[in-house]
Amino acid sequence: MELAESETLPSEETNQEYRVHVTSKRKVNEQVNKYKEVLKTALDGQTEVTEETKRLLLRELLASFEAAVQVNVLVNGQLWEEAPDVEEDEAVDLEGLLDDTIVETTRRRRTYPRKILPHVVHALKAERKIMGLYEPAVKPQEVVKDPDQESIMSDLSAAAPGMVKQAIQVIKSINTLQKQAEGLCEILNMKPSQASQEVHREVLGFNPQSDALMPPANGATRHRQSIKRAIEEAATTEGYVPLAKKPDWIVEWEKQK
Repeated sequence: MELAESETLPSEETNQEYRVHVTSKRKVNEQVNKYKEVLKTALDGQTEVTEETKRLLLRELLASFEAAVQVNVLVNGQLWEEAPDVEEDEAVDLEGLLDDTIVETTRRRRTYPRKILPHVVHALKAERKIMGLYEPAVKPQEVVKDPDQESIMSDLSAAAPGMVKQAIQVIKSINTLQKQAEGLCEILNMKPSQASQEVHREVLGFNPQSDALMPPANGATRHRQSIKRAIEEAATTEGYVPLAKKPDWIVEWEKQK
């Protein structure tokens, strides 16, 4: 009987599960990260070990610790590698957390303004009281207006429109005079043509200087008579000689008058 019991006990011990049962990977990772921070200080007092060696030992220690935790944990009866990273319960918890956050935010929006309002009013009253304690360092002086200056300014203001009109007229007249002067300069700079010189010579009489200055036409010098001489020649050809002086009886008759 005792032999049979001793045979059954080892089989039960081998079938017994010693791994820790958990329901969420996220919580396990949170705990692992928390204890990793503690393990990072394990080699702080080892002054004989170099920094490079410390870094390698810490990395191996943390990796071994994380692997040991994952091996000795069952997530909802599944191995660490087989268990999903996100469980439905966690999604439900996130939705609940979001709802709680919304409710808390709404409560704060409703209650906090009422709590803050008295403090804001108190601060505004204190600021207004402090502003009332300030006094201007320089007192403003009243500016006395000079009546003479006021009259001068009023006269200038009244005369300004007329002066503007006069200035506009002067500018217009200057432009007109400038155009006329330009036209006169053009006329003075003009040179008389051959035909105009001939007409001038025939009307005003013989001018030896102008005739001397005239260039020859068709290779020969032309001497033309004046209109007066042409008339005299025409009269002589017709047998009419103009009187050189008045008759005596006409002179006496004019004296009697």
